[in-house]
Amino acid sequence: MTHFRNPSRKAPFSVRRARSLLAALTASAVLSGCGVVNHMIYKTTGDVMQGFSRNHTVPFLMESDDLAMGCAMSEATAPLLMSFGRVTNEPDQLAVMLYLSAGGCADEQAREYELKGLAALHAMNGNAAEDAMIQQKRAHTVAARRYYTAWQHHNAHYGNPADGECPDFDDDMDEFIYMAGLLSGLQALNAQIQSTSSIGVPANIGSIAARATSCLENDKWWGAPMALRATVWAMIPGAQPDGEDAFERLAIAGEQGKAAGVRLPHVFHAIAALNKGDEGMVREVIRDHAKSLENTPVNEEWRFVDAMATDMIVAVSDRLWIENTGHRTPLGRLGTFWDDQQEAVETMDLDDLL
Repeated sequence: MTHFRNPSRKAPFSVRRARSLLAALTASAVLSGCGVVNHMIYKTTGDVMQGFSRNHTVPFLMESDDLAMGCAMSEATAPLLMSFGRVTNEPDQLAVMLYLSAGGCADEQAREYELKGLAALHAMNGNAAEDAMIQQKRAHTVAARRYYTAWQHHNAHYGNPADGECPDFDDDMDEFIYMAGLLSGLQALNAQIQSTSSIGVPANIGSIAARATSCLENDKWWGAPMALRATVWAMIPGAQPDGEDAFERLAIAGEQGKAAGVRLPHVFHAIAALNKGDEGMVREVIRDHAKSLENTPVNEEWRFVDAMATDMIVAVSDRLWIENTGHRTPLGRLGTFWDDQQEAVETMDLDDLL
């Protein structure tokens, strides 16, 4: 008996295959569409976050004097905000501020370890002093990496300052971030030197940053550009141009900072004086800063910068106090020193009353 295949029996199988293929294609298209939509959402979110942070978060922070909160914010939010560079343009401008601030956090830790080490030396505790100094160098290494990252993002956005060209600034905040980037370069080199290790910060970065300050309006920025340039002159042999006096320039910049209520130039002056080993000049800068805090109100738009400057001046004062007394600057006595002559107090002889 002969059996014949029924051609119609293949039809249901073919239909099922077609349906399965259609379902697979539909699912693939939907999933692909979701990926596109998600990318668009991420990109839009990233653009909004970058714009909001630059135009509102940074100015808001600059009006605050809470340094610890600013430090915590930069360390906590940097990974989140920088990750948007994976879906949209790299947030280079924002990165300058984030990594400069985060570098300052590590620098603050390094200063604390330094003070602990000095206190231990004063107490003749060699092991504790050595341990604190090791921690200090580690913190400086972290600071150097963060500062250098800020510098690299600065160059990515504005161009390499070594090329000698000045960027066209969109607004004051754009110019301020440019100055912050130059400061991050100088800080990167300084932190690397103090860490006694190398993370790849070029040795000429200070000179490059100093030259680039000519792109900034010195009077607008409280004398800070000139102070940064003069500090490099004072610290790098042969950097000072003929006919210039670094410390005279630093003194002038200090007056500009005081008048503006943003006393950042005092920090540069103190750093240059410390590098020179002139403790008398260091004391004069600290006294001048303390008097200015009493006599000149802070610029409310740049309260954070002024508070940062005071914090660093206090750190310099603390270093002197601990080296000589074993403890930090007493509360309310910034601008005074342990060996100041006490003012004579008029007393009454009890015999005169008898």
